[in-house]
Amino acid sequence: MALLENQDIRLRALEPEDLDKLYQWENDTELWQYGSTLAPYSRFALRDYLANTLSQTLVESRQLRLMIVEKATNQTIGTIDLFDIDPINGRAGIGILLDKSYRRRGWALQSLQLMKEYAVRTLLLQQLYAYVPQTNVPSYRLFLKSGFVQSGMLQSWLKTADGLENVFLMQWLG
Repeated sequence: MALLENQDIRLRALEPEDLDKLYQWENDTELWQYGSTLAPYSRFALRDYLANTLSQTLVESRQLRLMIVEKATNQTIGTIDLFDIDPINGRAGIGILLDKSYRRRGWALQSLQLMKEYAVRTLLLQQLYAYVPQTNVPSYRLFLKSGFVQSGMLQSWLKTADGLENVFLMQWLG
């Protein structure tokens, strides 16, 4: 089996045709609480992001966003990101988003496993970390199941409509 794929899913680079999916996911206000989005993204801004992402190298951007594709249907079902890639210290942040209609099928866990393999074998990273809001129990369980450990808690880290929320710092050492 090739790197970045298994029998069920494939992780692939962004393409201009991904604009509509990104527009849908980035503007889903229910997801904003898990990131740093405060306002909707325009198609123009996302088109510009795609153009810049496609023209920059991983070293220049210090990030890598891949689309998650279900191989049986060839449907794009989510996205997985490495960010703040630090080759000197051998680490990067990781985030994942799966479309609501594809959750609870094991695709997120498989995507994390593939990205971990890629991070170690190709990017030569030794660790990945994720910030998981305390109320995002499914994400917390996903990272634990994928071999991450809770290495800390950031107190009152996120402002939400319900007040300040703690965030778990999850870490995986390759």
